[in-house]
Amino acid sequence: MTDNLTPRKIVEELDKYIIGQHNAKKAVAIAMRNRWRRQKLSPELKDEVLPKNIIMIGPTGVGKTEIARRLSRLANAPFSKVEASKFTEVGYVGRDVESIVRDLAEISISMVKSEHVEKVQEKAKILAEERILDLLLPQPRTRGTGVEEEERERYKETRERLRAHLKDGKLDNRYVDIEVKEKVIPFGVVSNVGLEELEINLKEMLGNFLPEKPKRKKVKVPEALSILTHEEATKLIDMDKVTKEAIERVEQSGIVFIDEIDKIASRGYSHGPDVSREGVQRDLLPIVEGCTVATKHGPVKTDHILFIAAGAFHMTKPSDLIPELQGRFPIRVELDPLGKDEFVKILTEPYNALIKQYTALLFTELIEINFTKDAIDEIADIAAYVNEKTENIGARRLHTVLEKLLEDISFEAPEKKNGRLTINRDYVKGKLSDIVKDEDLSRYIL
Repeated sequence: MTDNLTPRKIVEELDKYIIGQHNAKKAVAIAMRNRWRRQKLSPELKDEVLPKNIIMIGPTGVGKTEIARRLSRLANAPFSKVEASKFTEVGYVGRDVESIVRDLAEISISMVKSEHVEKVQEKAKILAEERILDLLLPQPRTRGTGVEEEERERYKETRERLRAHLKDGKLDNRYVDIEVKEKVIPFGVVSNVGLEELEINLKEMLGNFLPEKPKRKKVKVPEALSILTHEEATKLIDMDKVTKEAIERVEQSGIVFIDEIDKIASRGYSHGPDVSREGVQRDLLPIVEGCTVATKHGPVKTDHILFIAAGAFHMTKPSDLIPELQGRFPIRVELDPLGKDEFVKILTEPYNALIKQYTALLFTELIEINFTKDAIDEIADIAAYVNEKTENIGARRLHTVLEKLLEDISFEAPEKKNGRLTINRDYVKGKLSDIVKDEDLSRYIL
């Protein structure tokens, strides 16, 4: 996190993607800035300053997850989202909540590895090009006579011409045989079971302990160049250094977003499902309070991970959580429900506004669509109306409305090159009014 990423600046950055919810943005911005402040403290005091975890209270589709996700991108922090209700499912036991931290460690490893790979990308590409040239034009054998000197010179000239062709893309349709190494599970471990998912999980868990089996592949030059560049980049980076940096990043700047925390809140009595809910809360407590979790990359301390919990709290309230867990989430922010005015802004204002997305997508088919102001107003009106009459899913309703509105255009777009279409209020009404009037139909379609 940079020095100039002040709380105000963080809110401004979040405003580019998320409409409204100023109180929630302000809370997460302060929490993020406190991390930067903590790094400036003396080592003795730094360990004593714990993150102020946050509970976001609000209905679905109002921006809770997006605020947390955008915050992590701003801070370049490892981010993981987990649904609390997952841990009440049959088959889960208490210690499984530690998988939250293990997943976060894997995400951090992937992040840091990508950054290190990016730094050596140019060097890796040069080495990969040399390997491609070796495959296309094997080195001549030298036998120590005067004739071989001329052959070597001719070989060098030919190789340089090939290099130029490679850079210019003139060899893109050529095939080469390359050898790739794959992790293999010893015969009998999975082969008799025949479960693909189990095999993937075993490969993930055993990682470096699995033997590598070379396999030859015939691929086009661009694909070979990509494979070999990745291979060379992996050789160039120091994985021990990557792992150390990744674990430190998890411990100092990791963010865990716990969604549906209201689903594990007890309602004041402890029998039936509530026992399971309270059990999950107690299992989460050590991680949120601060403990050390064993991962395949080494121990990870959770003391300074920022936890952001979220829930609608329709049937429960934050005070229904066990007191110990409540105490670990001292900051509570309530998010506002979204209505027509907010939907108009969501459609048009953010950097990733939905109207911009759909316009850009259809322009790839050379179809130019233009939404009039009254069309956008009508779309927002329909989304708000359907949310009110059926299930309120917040801004997600805009996706379903727009998908239905543009369904025919999207389907026919490849056959209508260089087309132009203005979408106005009448067009929107023509496409959607019958569905909106029929409540049962809109419940299934919109």
